[in-house]
Amino acid sequence: MAAHSHFGRSFQVFVCAGHEEMSHRAARGIMHRVMHEPDLVLCTATGSSPTRAYEMVADAWRNRADLTGRMRVIKLDEWGGLRPDDPATCETYLRRHLLGPLNIPEDRYLGFRGDAPDPEAECRHIADRLGTIGPIAMCVLGLGSNGHLGFNEPADALHPHAHVAQLSPESLAHPMVRGTSTPLTYGLTLGMADILHSKQVLLLVSGRHKRDVLRRLLDDRTVSTRFPASFLWLHQDVTCFCDADAAGE
Repeated sequence: MAAHSHFGRSFQVFVCAGHEEMSHRAARGIMHRVMHEPDLVLCTATGSSPTRAYEMVADAWRNRADLTGRMRVIKLDEWGGLRPDDPATCETYLRRHLLGPLNIPEDRYLGFRGDAPDPEAECRHIADRLGTIGPIAMCVLGLGSNGHLGFNEPADALHPHAHVAQLSPESLAHPMVRGTSTPLTYGLTLGMADILHSKQVLLLVSGRHKRDVLRRLLDDRTVSTRFPASFLWLHQDVTCFCDADAAGE
């Protein structure tokens, strides 16, 4: 660990030398939480920032049902209109990097169906299920380039629970969907209250392209719906691991 900053009991920032060290510390945090709360609900973001951490957890705990046999996983968000087997979906990503290697069965996994014929009804279903199995014990998040968390995009007001979100240009430019032929306009996502009700938030920020948005989050510290990540300042337990490229000077 190159350096660390403490902004108080609720928000801790650890600057790691590189992406590998960041991922290692995040993986250890996930595994520590599961070992102390075996039937926890783990909320999982997708994208480049958490991928290596998930791989490390999968490598360490592959075929370890004694450790993973009770944990439950909920998907943070999904691209609207894509079939579950589309290679661009969060579904495909999670099954490849986490659900498959850890043998998480369907009855311990909850995820938005991107091609649901009625997206609003799908969000109500996810909200009802989360209300039954929740709260989320650990919520793994990335930091969007415009401050979005999941598909909670900058707006005049933010939705508290699972909802259909109109995607910003920043989200639509995400590498995950750059090659898809399906036109995308909306996503399905957990809401800000779902995130803030999590017992612990693990925020992973990697890459030079995230430097400005991370600096805005850490330097400004004002809460605004126009910068959804700022709501993490209201949470009681946030740990942020970033690499040196994201941290800058």
